[in-house]
Amino acid sequence: MIRFEDVSVTYEGAAEPSVTGVDLEVCEGELVLLAGPSGVGKSTVLGAVSGLVPHFTGGTLRGRVTVAGRDTRTHQPRELADVVGTVGQDPLAHFVTDTVEDELAYGMESLGLAPEVMRRRVEETLDLLGLAGLRDRPIATLSGGQRQRVAIGSVLTPHPRVLVLDEPTSALDPAAAEEVLAVLQRLVHDLGTTVLMAEHRLERVIQYADRVILLPAPGAAPVTGAPAEVMAVSPVYPPVVALGRLAGWSPLPLTVRDARRRAAGLRERLAARTPHSAAAPSESAAAPSESAAAFARSAAAAVENHPPADGGGAFGAAPDRTRRAAPVPAGTGTGTGRRSLFRRRSPAAGPGPVAHTAEVRSLSVRRDRVQALRQVDLTVAPGETIALMGRNGAGKSTLLGSLVGLVEPSAGTVLVGGLVPHRTPPGDLVRRVGLVPQDPRDLLYADTVAAECAAADRDAGAAPGTCRALVSGLLPGIADDTHPRDLSEGQCLTLALAVVLTARPPLLLLDEPTRGLDYAAKARLIAVLRELAAEGHAIVLATHDVELAAELVHRVVLLAEGEVIADGPTDDIVVSSPSFAPQVTKILAPQRWLTVAEVREALA
Repeated sequence: MIRFEDVSVTYEGAAEPSVTGVDLEVCEGELVLLAGPSGVGKSTVLGAVSGLVPHFTGGTLRGRVTVAGRDTRTHQPRELADVVGTVGQDPLAHFVTDTVEDELAYGMESLGLAPEVMRRRVEETLDLLGLAGLRDRPIATLSGGQRQRVAIGSVLTPHPRVLVLDEPTSALDPAAAEEVLAVLQRLVHDLGTTVLMAEHRLERVIQYADRVILLPAPGAAPVTGAPAEVMAVSPVYPPVVALGRLAGWSPLPLTVRDARRRAAGLRERLAARTPHSAAAPSESAAAPSESAAAFARSAAAAVENHPPADGGGAFGAAPDRTRRAAPVPAGTGTGTGRRSLFRRRSPAAGPGPVAHTAEVRSLSVRRDRVQALRQVDLTVAPGETIALMGRNGAGKSTLLGSLVGLVEPSAGTVLVGGLVPHRTPPGDLVRRVGLVPQDPRDLLYADTVAAECAAADRDAGAAPGTCRALVSGLLPGIADDTHPRDLSEGQCLTLALAVVLTARPPLLLLDEPTRGLDYAAKARLIAVLRELAAEGHAIVLATHDVELAAELVHRVVLLAEGEVIADGPTDDIVVSSPSFAPQVTKILAPQRWLTVAEVREALA
């Protein structure tokens, strides 16, 4: 169904090919997972199947790609639309119409299908993906996960023979991800649909794959094989595989069920040891990991060699960058002398000391016809790391927006650093809170990564090179002259996170921060966030990544229908939840282990 014949792709201005030596075939009715670290060319391979590479992206494609016998070099994407359905990393870039139902029908209408066929398929898709309650909703009012389901539904309705999906579960809650993957599996098994997908959260998808295509490094030839065989040599692998490697299991388990069957001996070895969460406050304040410490030393050296200039707040030194402060306030500071990379800036003179970094009381928010939040109470202490979790549309992003002043409460109060966010001028608010949104491109508008980092340093009054050091520490290999719009989703998120972290705001808010990140990049992000928390920064993140919550946070706040339904220590909340428990917890239950790192430490 899909055939790559010695394919390589080189983008304009690039010294080396993005991908090279791709020579493989994906058969009809096969679900194939494309895996590999961030930035190795997974999206390029997917784009070559739909014809977007090179017809839309530019660059040079050598070799040949055929889909259902059609050569993508001679067929434009519109000439492949009846065969290939594509969902990219950014659902918003996919939408054409304004409402959910219209979007599901648009692709079929473009292909000239009969109205009665369109109506039946729309209803089927609404039911399959749990979208019936959103039928008439404007797409602009949907959460990120809801938009992702609509984007997937819009390519299912025309019944393409090939589905190309780039991180289809990245914004979905665990239950919704299982529903979407079950639908894809049904299409593969019952209708013979061919599915090629790229996904970083391998713990969600590896068990569904017939084969795995691994891109191990930029420009490296792919490795293809059965999932267990590829996972044995892959640089990226899910926790269940990591635990299998640690325990010496062969063949490696791919599912929680397989791992539980082999875990009896491991449970016995661990029975006499007491699990303690890797995210416990005591560990957050402990010495950082070796990689994090090296990262901090290199950045501290940059600060020592290039002390910041006097003044230069977010608006004084670079007035043209007030666009960054308006949608996403970020902290700033002034003064001279050496600063620790993770040292929080002294807040400007203002209200007296406050007991909490942020405090929310009886908060309610109504957006159009939707009651987004209902009587929410939340306190955030300095040095605390909190995960907001819950199904798509539960109100997590709205709560973050309230903390940063983007959303005005309908009732109740919100205080951040003693100020009311939505009534505080941006120039004052940026000294107290920063937000990395779901779409990190909202923060980026310079022409190169170097220009973006230099402007972030000026905005924050930080030493030249501070933002660049953060980018290199989180995700090495991003070139200075790269345009931010040419970055992968994970690389773009890394750059946006570095821009906000440059200012070191006392309260850091992150909306789905691991979307698009591979396991190594996520580990580096966790190390940086732990250091920030140890320095006294409060961190609140909205996430569906249960493995991130297990690894990092002190508290989990569960939301449902805009209400807080649980608030407590991470292990108390996630261990008792079938939806939000990490893989290690499920495998080793009833023992209360959260991460592979905990198990490794206990066995040492």
